[in-house]
Amino acid sequence: MFTPNTKILERYADVLINFALGGGAGIKPGEVVLLCVPECARPMLQPLHDAVLKSGGHPIVDIIPDGLQRSFFHLANDEQIDYRPMRRLLGTVEDCDHRLYMIAEHEKYELAGIDGTKVMNRFKTIKPYREAMQKKENEGKFTWTLGLYGTEAMASFAGMSLEEYWGEIINACYLDNDEPIKRWQETEAMLTTLTGKLTAMNIEWVHVVGEDVDLKVKIGEKRKWLGGSGRNIPSFEVFTSPDWRGTDGWIRYNMPLSYQSNIIRWIKLEFKDGLVVNATATENESLLKEMIAQKDADKAGEFSLTDRRLSRITKFMGETLYDENVGGPFGNTHIALGMAYKDAYTGDVANTTDEEWTRLGYNDSVIHTDMMSTTDRTVTATLQDGSEVVIYRGGEFVI
Repeated sequence: MFTPNTKILERYADVLINFALGGGAGIKPGEVVLLCVPECARPMLQPLHDAVLKSGGHPIVDIIPDGLQRSFFHLANDEQIDYRPMRRLLGTVEDCDHRLYMIAEHEKYELAGIDGTKVMNRFKTIKPYREAMQKKENEGKFTWTLGLYGTEAMASFAGMSLEEYWGEIINACYLDNDEPIKRWQETEAMLTTLTGKLTAMNIEWVHVVGEDVDLKVKIGEKRKWLGGSGRNIPSFEVFTSPDWRGTDGWIRYNMPLSYQSNIIRWIKLEFKDGLVVNATATENESLLKEMIAQKDADKAGEFSLTDRRLSRITKFMGETLYDENVGGPFGNTHIALGMAYKDAYTGDVANTTDEEWTRLGYNDSVIHTDMMSTTDRTVTATLQDGSEVVIYRGGEFVI
């Protein structure tokens, strides 16, 4: 079985610990880092652990065993589905300054055939944990990042050999470069320039038009555009959280969606007054509708564009972390249903009331599902003064 060499894994760990965490600045001496590593990504643990120690931090290790999910959902009753050791989880949030999660799967179809309601109900139980992390992050006291560790199951799912799959990871994360952090800093600077320009334009609406889309999205009041910041490695997208009430039109997604150990293909969504009023797919349509039926999962939480000149990802990887950043000839457009990112707010996130979030049209949900399209489209912005400006054409920002 292919495993990347020690140098590649050490570079990867260095990027994750000394760039991605800390919002692009890396960790500081004395800070506590929670390392969440699946058992099938075990070779990544030692480099991560050592990188934290070399930077003066304190690693806490959480190994996630392979193979327990299916038996859990098969055997667990409703009470067991709803149980979480919340005091332990909230204590972890209190203790830690950073959280790193390596995405890795030993079996892509582990949950195939499992009742989706059970999975969704289990996911809902972590909402207090997620909200505690968000609160600490909003206070500037916590950062997180995600990375990907390729396995045979993941590579096979994407139609590649494991060596080819890792080739995509290495290329996307600049791990073929002697100074990958320097390359990430350069990318971060370009994303910062783009997000600054978009925010300064005071965009009221965007209108996305192409063969597979005719969609208007209201950006809304007190919004800024985001990109980079180390939260995902890799990340090339530029995005914001729109006012969900102003989404109208339709969009079809040519990229498959990997969801709950299944593939959903050729999704088409129709919006009216901010709500998904029709959702179809050529494969696993019932699973799509089941997801959208969850509370507030029928509303947009994110609007995103990726410039093809920035992204080093060109292939379907079967993992949202990569698929939402794919470049190719026309970049990508994606809209996430469900939870909005409150850090798109230009005001004081930590001290904003629930009533104000509602007034501003920030959606809240336990769901956040990204769906991607890589076909050609033009995005025209309507500014607050009523003028119109093309901001994206042919897979590139033109601002």
